[in-house]
This record gives sequence, structure tokens and C-alpha cells, in this order.
Amino acid sequence: MAALKPTAFVGTITWLGRVADREAALESTSLQQIFAGFAGPEGEAHGGLIRPSCSRVLGQYKRNTPIRNTRQFSILGAEDLAAIAARMGLESLDPALVGASMVIAGIPDFSHIPPSSRLQAEGGATLVVDMENRPCTLPAKPIEARHAGLGKAFKPAANGRRGITAWVEAEGMLRLGAQVRLHIPDQPVWAHLDQARRG
Repeated sequence: MAALKPTAFVGTITWLGRVADREAALESTSLQQIFAGFAGPEGEAHGGLIRPSCSRVLGQYKRNTPIRNTRQFSILGAEDLAAIAARMGLESLDPALVGASMVIAGIPDFSHIPPSSRLQAEGGATLVVDMENRPCTLPAKPIEARHAGLGKAFKPAANGRRGITAWVEAEGMLRLGAQVRLHIPDQPVWAHLDQARRG
């Protein structure tokens, strides 16, 4: 029996973007298509097969330890993005302002799909879900430049809605309008999860 199960949940890519130089600006540049190679989105500053460890994994590594890059893509659900905008009092929020790589519409509760799920696009490009992407303060500056007074509103508004990070398992082209099917691990939830979280 297969360890990964295709589901009936199929989303549509509604936005693609790339951060060319994150030192210069977090804001993404909108694209019509992008090649997803094993090192991540072509030309993406967050790409690469490895990355220096950051504050998210201090429980495992000293800062700047070279580790596998499981954060090649930053992907948001269109519905979650709309909810963030509403919480901020905006009609909409440009995904470029939060450094997104992709927005997918049509998969419910997108930010909480199981880690190790696959997002497989038409043509075969396949991304492995790392985990929920927790909101940080970095988008505050580009948001503030576009929506004065609302930069600091992003982090609390995005809590539980910030999307996921992912890495490339199978290479291929990603295009606006392409369908993406969700595949999930065929295993039960670990019985000791609550105990592990406590401690």
C-alpha cells in the first residue's frame, strides 16, 4: 500500500513570485511561471540545497549551521491571505509584500495541511510540505510602505494563516492557473503529540 495518498483536494495556482535579493528587499516580483529545480525556484534568494540554520531551529542547531533547505518555497492559501487582509482591515493584501513564492486557491485550512504532504502540479513538479510558516516581523516594512500604519498589524493578523514552507522533490515548471493536487501521508496522528508538545 502506498504511503502517500492522493486526495480529492485540488487547488489552483493564482500567484507566483520570486525574491531576487532578500538583503535588498523582502518583496517578491510577480511572475507568470517559474521553474522549480531541486535547489528551489529558479533565481530565488531563499533557494539552494542548503541554508544556514536560523532562530526557528535553535532547539536543534547553533545559529548558521549548514542544514538542508526545506524552506525553498513560501506558499500561502488564497483563502488564508484574504483572511489576513480582512483582519488587517484591508480589502486585499498583495502576496508580494510578504515575500511569497506562490498562492494556491481551493485547498481548505491550507496553513495546517500535514507536514510531508505533497503538492503535485500539472506536469509533475512536486513540492514537499515542510511545516506551517509562522509569521514574523519582516513583512512589516514593505507593508508599511504600501499601507501606512498597518505594517505591525501583519504578524498578529497572520497567526495561524501564514501558509507553509516547502522544498522541491520533483522538478518541473509551475504556471499561473495550473492545478495542484494535495497528497497526504497515509498514517495516523502520533498518539503522543500532546505529551511531546508539553514537554
